[in-house]
Amino acid sequence: MKYKLPLLHNLYRWTLKWASHPRAVWALFFISFIESSVFLIPPDVLLIPMVLARPKRWFGYASVTTVGSVLGGIAGYYIGFALWESIGKAVVAFYHAQPYVDIIKHQYELHAFLTIFTAAFTPIPYKVITIAAGLFRISLLTLILASVIGRGLRFFLVAGAVGYWGDPIRIFIEKYFDLLTIMFVAAVVGGFVVLKFLF
Repeated sequence: MKYKLPLLHNLYRWTLKWASHPRAVWALFFISFIESSVFLIPPDVLLIPMVLARPKRWFGYASVTTVGSVLGGIAGYYIGFALWESIGKAVVAFYHAQPYVDIIKHQYELHAFLTIFTAAFTPIPYKVITIAAGLFRISLLTLILASVIGRGLRFFLVAGAVGYWGDPIRIFIEKYFDLLTIMFVAAVVGGFVVLKFLF
């Protein structure tokens, strides 16, 4: 098969090898944490290769990802609550999400739990939701509960599926890598589109 995206294929193979490194779990936790407040790339990018490398550890990896992501969500909440002027505005501006802040506020007034859960489970930019939750003084308990359920369902479903169908999924990823890469980018971009039109 002739690869159209050789650089990304090489990066994927490098990540797959690195995923079995003893410190990979710490990297997974760190990426999960910062993605929930400032970082663009979702932790699935490292979670999936790590589970492919060691399928029997899928539950532990999913747990680390969920805990890191929820704690990162709390950090995002704090940014919106206490550091909006110094950090929050800059993060929101970086993702061109400022026009959506008032829309998110309206959604929080309608149903805060569902809004956070939806962002936690889908490609909708979770970091914008967590920062806005702090800015608009949403209950921290609501944020934590919705995040644990939403992030937990997402990461345990992903890790569980990869762990159960490990080798066939690896073959599928390598066979359709270019298409999956395009779909991944579209999902990230689409999250902002959904934020605009549904919220």
